[in-house]
Amino acid sequence: MNDAASPPVSAKPVKDLSRAEAETELARLADAIAEADRLYHLEDAPELTDAEYDGLRRRNQAIEERFPGLKRTDSPSERVAPGPAEGFAKVRHVRPMLSLANAFDSEDVREFERRVRRFLNLRDDEPVALMAEPKIDGLSASLRYENGRLVQGATRGDGTEGENITRNLETLNDIPRNLPAGVPSVLEVRGEVYMTKEDFVALNERQAEAGAKIFANPRNAAAGSLRQLDPEITRSRPLRFFAYSWGEISEDFADSHHTFLGKLESWGFTTNPLSKLCGTVDEALAVYADIGERRHDLSYDIDGVVYKVDRIDWQQRLGMVSRAPRWAIAHKFKAEQAETVLREIDIQVGRTGALTPVARLEPVKVGGVTVTNATLHNEDEIRRKDIRVGDTVVIQRAGDVIPQVVRVIVEKRPAGSQEYAFPEHCPRCGSEARRPEGEAIRRCTGGLVCPAQAVERLKHFVSRDAFDIEGLGAKQIETYYNDGLIDRPGSVFRLKQHRRTLIGREGTKIVSTDKLLAAIEGRRTIGLDRFIFALGIRQVGQATARLLATHYGTLDALRQAMAAAADPESEAYADLINIDQIGSAVAKDLIDFFAEPHNGEVLDDLDNELSIEAFEAPTLAADSPVAGKTVVFTGTLQTMGRSEAKARAESLGAKVAGSVSKKTDYVVVGADAGSKAAKAEALGVRILSEEDWVALIDG
Repeated sequence: MNDAASPPVSAKPVKDLSRAEAETELARLADAIAEADRLYHLEDAPELTDAEYDGLRRRNQAIEERFPGLKRTDSPSERVAPGPAEGFAKVRHVRPMLSLANAFDSEDVREFERRVRRFLNLRDDEPVALMAEPKIDGLSASLRYENGRLVQGATRGDGTEGENITRNLETLNDIPRNLPAGVPSVLEVRGEVYMTKEDFVALNERQAEAGAKIFANPRNAAAGSLRQLDPEITRSRPLRFFAYSWGEISEDFADSHHTFLGKLESWGFTTNPLSKLCGTVDEALAVYADIGERRHDLSYDIDGVVYKVDRIDWQQRLGMVSRAPRWAIAHKFKAEQAETVLREIDIQVGRTGALTPVARLEPVKVGGVTVTNATLHNEDEIRRKDIRVGDTVVIQRAGDVIPQVVRVIVEKRPAGSQEYAFPEHCPRCGSEARRPEGEAIRRCTGGLVCPAQAVERLKHFVSRDAFDIEGLGAKQIETYYNDGLIDRPGSVFRLKQHRRTLIGREGTKIVSTDKLLAAIEGRRTIGLDRFIFALGIRQVGQATARLLATHYGTLDALRQAMAAAADPESEAYADLINIDQIGSAVAKDLIDFFAEPHNGEVLDDLDNELSIEAFEAPTLAADSPVAGKTVVFTGTLQTMGRSEAKARAESLGAKVAGSVSKKTDYVVVGADAGSKAAKAEALGVRILSEEDWVALIDG
């Protein structure tokens, strides 16, 4: 305990402590005992004798008995070792808990339905029934039942891995502990934990009376209540649960989503009574309009309506793209608007050098949230809307999330205002900011010498869809970078060398520091696709990162291929641009990234710090006859759309290419096949009809 800023125990007898002294000492004791628990139970390196440890606990109990109103929610007397330093155990979802793509108007919804039709190759007169369900503004959770008994509850986390909060979820009355006979032997039910508006107000009143934390909104209150280390705190909070989906399941029990919801109700779950089966898109949009009108009268917060393809066999065929299902979409409510004054335009520099203008606003409430900043997108947008400093502007929160300037109220413009001149040099490093021909974005040419780009790359590196390091957010990254504690991605994994410095920072405690360092250590193993995405290569998002991981398998293979592809006449370059959806522009950014010497040093450094797992083929590919094979589709397919054919091939572990080469294993030809079929024949590549292909993968 020598690292504590001040001793946890004073020499003053408990009976002589003032209330303020007691509160301060209880905080120190909570930290000290938690640290001792961590060192003893998790590190096998205790620093206190048993007598010293018991003395801390006895004093903590004595102070609590004298001042019961000061008892902390993280009191050592209410928890068992090892305490909160490690937080909740991790749970890996057998089936990912996906996020949803968004629609912001009726045309987006109609396009969603058209995409479903194209993917499934449906006739124009084939009905596509949709379930319309209110989108609850809460916290997603997963419940796993085995032989009808609840055995595990987890948060969504990053969609792949969440936290085990079983004991907390067991305290919710809406969640049955046991299910009736006849349910599948393994059943994972998913839904949303939420708090009603009335319960939220009452909770905040109690919090205020106790001098405890006041929650900003019902969602934050639900999330904070559900992630308590002491389940009794969760039990005391008025949480509820709507069930709406499933994850892993041992056997099929429904052929439609609406049938599934009916089954859930019969098993004791609460489903949303406003959910409705719609035979057409127009019916679904009518439900959206009706729920939107009733939105403010509902007892709980919602931020839109979710549409789901009702037929489960179609859901299975549609599958997912990146981290969202193709068979569902969230139709967000129209953004609320407000007027305010634009006080200043700041320029932010992103990780790829992009200069993005941001409006600094007179604070104004929009949709229940105080807004002080809004995006202006780029210099063309400023010029098109003629946005000037001092203007009165209309702003809205797009999808109730990102504030943006809609228009200027020109009649309120102050006299003598000047058009805004977009900077031609980086505001952070002074380097020239160039705008490539044909692009809307001006970029700093300073590259890695620009501190803004370095910081933004680090923020991206630890972000949710990359390394997802809990407790290491944008604010911490900026502070640690400015203080010289980190300078490149690999240095994040050496922060433990600065433990004493971190503990000594104002407001930083031993427990929170060690929790952060433990979270960092827990991310030393990462999948290749997430690692590639974390590098922040221009034009390489999650989907492209997964394509690269699938194609090359390991980081070494990827690096060697990118080095060889620097020669545009090489086989490696042809192989790269032959990957479906990767063209010459993306290839150039990839090759440039791996050719830059500093990036090579960063990769070497990370390779020494991490265990980067080779890409694993999807589960379906275990016994697939096409796993690892390169497939090209050409011509018009009759039984499925081209998108579905590609998705099915990828789910079976195949690599889908855009053109034929001598590395191609199969060319699947549909009607009106053209030059690709001829090239395949010339190269001796095996040609399959659509029927042959279906027989191969089904066999």
